[in-house]
Amino acid sequence: DVQLQASGGGLVQPGGSLRLSCAASGFTFDDYAIGWFRQAPGKEREGISCFSDSDGNTVYADSVKGRFTISSDNAKNTVYLQMNSLKPEDTAVYYCAARPHPRIKYGRAWYLSVFGMEYWGKGTLVTVSS
Repeated sequence: DVQLQASGGGLVQPGGSLRLSCAASGFTFDDYAIGWFRQAPGKEREGISCFSDSDGNTVYADSVKGRFTISSDNAKNTVYLQMNSLKPEDTAVYYCAARPHPRIKYGRAWYLSVFGMEYWGKGTLVTVSS
């Protein structure tokens, strides 16, 4: 069975850090690009970071660029999202998802969209509050 298991959420004060993990199983990890999305209450799901190709190139939303870092441990089939300098507006449920590596290059907006995502994990809640 395909599984994407997101974990690591919690309550953190503004300015703090958290690291989310996305453990993948049931599909060939190297053939897929993992991305992170989030959805705040009353808002649409937002793509925040993903791998754009099998070479490890990454894409970030403007809202998190410079504060969040996506990384991968292929030996563990796990993708991480290191979140620093957290703000109250980062409060959301965070999801990881996987799409096959695209055969052609697209623009940044495509990579941060849900297009092509085949597998989704259950979310993990991040709350940034004092």
